[in-house]
Amino acid sequence: MVRTVLTYGDSNTHGTMPIVTPGEMRRFGRDTRWPRVMAKGLGAAWELVEEGLPGRTTQYGDPVMGAHLDGRDGLKIALASHGPVDLLTLMLGTNDLKHRFEPSPARIAAGLAGLLDIALHRDTLARHPGMQVLLICPPAVKEVAPFRADFLGAAAHAAALPAAVAELAEARGLGFFDANTVIETSETDGVHFEAEAHRTLGAALAEVVRGMV
Repeated sequence: MVRTVLTYGDSNTHGTMPIVTPGEMRRFGRDTRWPRVMAKGLGAAWELVEEGLPGRTTQYGDPVMGAHLDGRDGLKIALASHGPVDLLTLMLGTNDLKHRFEPSPARIAAGLAGLLDIALHRDTLARHPGMQVLLICPPAVKEVAPFRADFLGAAAHAAALPAAVAELAEARGLGFFDANTVIETSETDGVHFEAEAHRTLGAALAEVVRGMV
């Protein structure tokens, strides 16, 4: 039986390369992006659905980039478009750290809780019976150019985020992985992952998934 894993996230699930000049839209290839690396590690018994959208947040329509970046509607669409899904990975929170959203670890955890309410609702689980969820805390943002102004103060909030996400996962009885334990964001822009970080994260998550299922 082939199982399906849906990876739901932002630009770091999409595979956006570290950015030097704002406005660049470069994406790592299939062999590099962490969801693909994870899927390859899991083997032919798994089918991958990649759902990474640059700029996506847990709960905010972005006044600059667009209302469609509120992760709640996107998750409803993804779970209605695909299925049955056996495992859902959620890695969001990086964009919530932007200064314009007045971030805090508690507010980001609350946004993730809202997404879990959608994913674990009885109507959703009727379409995806037995679906498991893995919450992934993204690696901490570094306040460097070219996004330093957008993420002003983010480093302090990011440092406390793993504990907040872990507490949420424990309360809901879900899987949890702190990406900070294996990778860091790029020194180039402080937000995105270098190629080697994608490979490392994908390999680590393949092991986590094996342990869950």
